[in-house]
Parts: sequence; C-alpha cells; structure tokens
Amino acid sequence: MDDGGKDIFARRKVETALSLLVEEIQEDQEEAVFREVVSFTPDPLPVRYYDKDTTQPISFYLSSLEELLAWTPCMEDGFNTALEPTECRHPPLSSQRPRTLLCHDMMGGYLDDKFIQGSAVQNPYSFYHWQYIDIFVYFSHHTVTIPPVGWTNAAHRHGVCVLGTFITEWSEGGRLCEAFLAGDERSYQAVADQLVQMAQFFRFDGWLINIENSLSPTAVGNLPPFLRYLTAQLHRQVPGGLVLWYDSVLQSGQLKWQDELNKQNSVFFDSCDGFFTNYNWREEHLERMLGQAGERVADVYVGVDVFARGNVVGGRFDTDKSLELIRKHGFSAALFAPGWVYECLEKREFFQNQDKFWRLLERYLPTHSICSLPFVTSFCLGMGTRRVCYGQEEAVGPWYHPSAQDIQPLFGEHRLGGDGRGWVKTHCCLADAWHGGSSLLLRGLIPPELGNVAVRLFSLQVPVPPKIFLSMVYKLEGPTDVRVGLELTTGDAGSCHVGDISVLDAETSSRHSPRPLRVPPTKLARWVGRCSQQLSGGWVQRCYEVSLRGCLLLDLFVNFSRPQGSRGEESFICRLGEIQVVDANSLQTPLPQVQAVTVSQVRWQHALSEWESPAQLQLTCTLHWSYLLSQVRCFRIHCWGGTIGGSPSQEPPKPEKPTFLGLAFTNQYRIVDLAVEAARLGQDGRVEFLVEPVPKEGFLVPQAGWGRATLLYSAPQ
Repeated sequence: MDDGGKDIFARRKVETALSLLVEEIQEDQEEAVFREVVSFTPDPLPVRYYDKDTTQPISFYLSSLEELLAWTPCMEDGFNTALEPTECRHPPLSSQRPRTLLCHDMMGGYLDDKFIQGSAVQNPYSFYHWQYIDIFVYFSHHTVTIPPVGWTNAAHRHGVCVLGTFITEWSEGGRLCEAFLAGDERSYQAVADQLVQMAQFFRFDGWLINIENSLSPTAVGNLPPFLRYLTAQLHRQVPGGLVLWYDSVLQSGQLKWQDELNKQNSVFFDSCDGFFTNYNWREEHLERMLGQAGERVADVYVGVDVFARGNVVGGRFDTDKSLELIRKHGFSAALFAPGWVYECLEKREFFQNQDKFWRLLERYLPTHSICSLPFVTSFCLGMGTRRVCYGQEEAVGPWYHPSAQDIQPLFGEHRLGGDGRGWVKTHCCLADAWHGGSSLLLRGLIPPELGNVAVRLFSLQVPVPPKIFLSMVYKLEGPTDVRVGLELTTGDAGSCHVGDISVLDAETSSRHSPRPLRVPPTKLARWVGRCSQQLSGGWVQRCYEVSLRGCLLLDLFVNFSRPQGSRGEESFICRLGEIQVVDANSLQTPLPQVQAVTVSQVRWQHALSEWESPAQLQLTCTLHWSYLLSQVRCFRIHCWGGTIGGSPSQEPPKPEKPTFLGLAFTNQYRIVDLAVEAARLGQDGRVEFLVEPVPKEGFLVPQAGWGRATLLYSAPQ
C-alpha cells in the first residue's frame, strides 16, 4: 500500500475513534447502539465525494494524470460502486451482429445524475429505451469520466455494457499524453492499470479512449502498445470488458479526424475492441470501410451526432437516415447526444418526443433479450412526482434516482395484421404507480372481428426451472369488462414440456395463456398474499403457476380480450403496476438478516435560528451494514426518532410505521438533515435506523430480517 492509501485508512480509523465520540453498546446480536455528544463543529469530509452544500454523496471525475495515478479505493468510493455486474443477455455482446452504442453527452455531464442517492428535481432527463442499446458511454470533457453509478445500475439491469471516457484535448491534453506515452512502458502501463482498477472497483465495463491532440513520434509509437495492454488487462479483470478508440489521431501523431476507418488509423483499431468514427461521413466512407474492417465490421461504430452539427447525413428527427445507411453496410452505430430531445425541445413534451425519436429508429435497432430469473419490474423510471410502496403512498414531491429505474418494456405503437384496426399503444406514465414512481399505460382497441389483442412487452431468453410463479398487478380505467391476462411464449431447450403436454419441436415456439391461481399455495405466502383480490387504489393482482421442462421462456405478452357476448369495438385503458416471474425454488431459500449496521460521520446543525426553536436539530450521518448484494434489488432506509430520559433501554412509544428516508443500492447510505428533537439536559435523544432489504424476487421482508442501529445523543455539558 502506498503512503496515500495508508493515510486514507489511518484517517478512517481516526474518524471511527474520534469524530463520532461514539461508544458502541451491544444490546443483542441484531442491534448496535451508538452514543454521541452533540457538537456543532463537524469534521471535514473529502470534497471530491460529497456535495459541499448538503454533504450528499456525489459521483465524481478526475481532472489530471496526477489525480488518476494517486487514486486508490476508499470508503467513500463505495457509494459510487454499482450494485451488480451486467445482467445476462442474448445475444451476447460478443456476437457479430451490428450493435448500437449510445454516447450520453449532456451539458457537460454530472448534473442531477451526480447525486448518488437521488435528488428532488422537477422534469429530469430519463432514458428508458434500453432494449435497443448494447453499449452506454458516459461522456464528458474531464480527463477521466467515471460513469455516475445510477446510469451503471440502470444499464446493467437491462444487460447493457457501460463505458467511461478517458479524454485528452488541446495543448494541455498534449502535455498529459507526453507525460505517460513518451516514456517507457512502465509509464503507460501504470495509467492502464489504474483505468482497469477503476472499472473493476466501480463495476462498469471499460473505456472509450479519446485522444484529441497531436502526439510526438515517441508518444504515438507507444499508443498501440498502451491500447493492447489496457485491453488485455481489462479483459482479464472485467468479464465482458471493452476498450473503444475514437477517430481522431493518425498513426503519424497528427490530429486529423477521418470520418472512417482507414490505413492511417487502423493500427489503433487493431489494438483494441472497437472503433468509433467521427460524424461527417458519407456513404462512400462506409463503402471504403468494408474492406478495411474485414471480419470485424460489427466492431466499427459509425458516429451519428443527433444534434446534426457539421456536414452530417441525418440527425434530430432525421437520425433514421443515418441509421439506414449504417445498417445497409452492416456496421454498428454510435448515437452521440440523443439527449437532444430533452435539451432542445419542450420539457413538458419530453416523453412524447423521446418516444417519437426512438420509434423512428426502431426498424434499425435489433433488440436484445434478458436471460435470467427472477424477472421483476414495477415499470418505475427512477423518477416520479411521489413515491408509492405496493399501493401505499409513501411521500409526495418530485424525485429522481436513476438507480431505482426498473426493467423497461418495449415501448411504441403495436398494430395487428390485416387492416390494422386492432392496436395497442404503450406509454410510461407518472400519474399513477403501484410501486415506485410510475406505471405502464396501455391504450388499445379490439375490433369487432377479433376476440382479443395482445402486446409483447418483454423479450426474454431464460432457461426455465421446473416450476415458475408469475404475477401481474394492473387496473382498468373507466367502465369496461375487458379481461386482462398474462401470456408467455416458450422455445425449445432440449425437449420443451408445459404441464404434461409436449408442445414444441426444435424450430418452433408456442404461446401459452396460463390460468390464474385462485388460492395461492402456502409456500407463496411471503411472496404474495393478494392474488385475485381487489387492492387499494383499484389495483388487481393475478398470480400464475406454470410447470415447465426443457423450455426457454421467450416473451411476455399482455392479452386483452372482449367480454363474453360483446360484438362491437372495445376500447380500453389499462395500467400495469408490476410483473414478476420467479423460480419457485428461490422462494424457499431463507434470506439472511442485515448485519452490523454502524453509524458514523455525524454532523449536527440547528434546524432554525436558536431564538426561534432551540428544540429542533438536523442530524446528518452515514450508515454502513453487511449484506450480500447479489441477493437484493436495493435497500429501503427508515428511522424512528424521539427523545427519552434515563437509560438506553427506555424506548419511547413508536408510531405505527417508521419514517421512510430513501433507497440505497450499496451497503452504505448518507442520511442528510434529518429533523430530530434536541436532547434536554440529563436526557438522551434517540434515533433508531432500520435497513430493509428488498429481495430480487420482489416480496416484503418482515421487520425481523431488517438491520438496526440506534443513535443516542446528549446535549453538551
């Protein structure tokens, strides 16, 4: 460990021992008690990791080579670590079909998305057409752009690879490049090792390397071995990792964008996983590149500037013109700055404009499928005007938390064959929610000649266990007797049997409409106890049990069928609140309890001026705990607060429910400006924190399985 690392860990020990003035008392194995004397002179926090005004944890970038080489993981970095690796997907990214890369460049980056635990922002930007995307690049003009963890969590949940950006520009960039590329191999290997360690620690998937300055002969000569070393080390340490090169510098060291892969820049393409072209190409560039790319056509990502700056084929709502030519020649596409629909158009119409933009590209964007269970989504966009927990309103007010985004469906307008009179349109909707901040709105029409219409919402490729449970929460709006059901298609993974009937051969798939369970099995009790019941807010839950053998689950549909005896057109409006597909066996596995909850980095402030209300304080602190992250979707953080006298065992009467504070997607959470009563002389104030795990299967964990820690605090003598 270098001296910087030793200093960091020493500082952590000092924080634990001194800054809290905490005495830990073990009352039992589940709950720790911490004691604190209120002080209004907080210990300073490292500015890189916390917002200077609120001390909220924030995502960060590095601005220099010195910062990059000095970086070593510390406790604060844990806030920015993604919950899990990329979800399994089909086809895998390594397949040679053309791919789609989205490069997110918005107003310099690190805006509302930098707040790791979310923020209360009106009308934020949200991306939700993930099924069309294979690679997501977070781009900024800082030297080392580490993707904010909210983007990584949302992308990984959809099976999308996430890259950061290493960029050098102008004369300052030239000096930086000379500092690590013009020396011996140890210099550039040290930079590569740090980039690999960052991707591995923060759990994103690699780097876009963007050198936009001229290089000396020595530096450009070392560039291919740098790329080869970086790529090899990343592949070794980050499964599925990628290094991409941006079209800028030539093998001579000259800065000259080519708008194509050619002999002057192919040495960089040959040294890494892919090549991202500049944007001012024409079809003749694509034709020339076919010979240059050889068998690696899919590794060439043809750049498309959605803002349509410069001499480009198409951008904005004409971006499909670019995609048409790119796909005609079999290349991958790199869509740069699709946030144009948010930055340049009316914010109130953002969802309509974003859906329009992606609908125009739809035919050129092959989808990928998710291929693992459990599959659980409440259609939450990671934002909303209020928070809802299983039908119960939890908080009112705008919120934005990209990590909280659930798996999103295939959006758009779906028309049936023939004259197309039957249709279903899907929209995201913030007006109502079953769980989170939004639901999926489906509008449709069943024509007189048809008994039903169905819409495919999810493309899957899941090897199915012997028995699965499915659940759907929905509600119909207005007076209608249209029936709603969940359907699935299966494919062959050997010899597929549904129930006792063999339904498939090797080249076919079959569609099934499972019957809802009237009375769920006892073993389902902790997963769902509301099947076939009318729930609060008009929601209804349907549950299904399906026995399968040798099958792949391929698609999930929602089917709308006309009421018995109906003969005319039937229109409907339906909200979907949740869909779950879980392995029956996974519901038998006992869940561990959240362990070792600790309270640290305490800060106190007067809530109001002292003469106005001396009885109110604001408490800020950090919680840590122990839990296996692979078993959870997230953690819900709660508290009970009050003032007591006497010993720690004397608890105040508690309200019926604890107060919900927020969501965590790692084993730590920063509580900011929590209002508590000031402790009176001779008495202890008491706040109890609770950490609720949310399993991937999507059921509520009883409070006995939550983690707990109590903070006792007293007034200074």
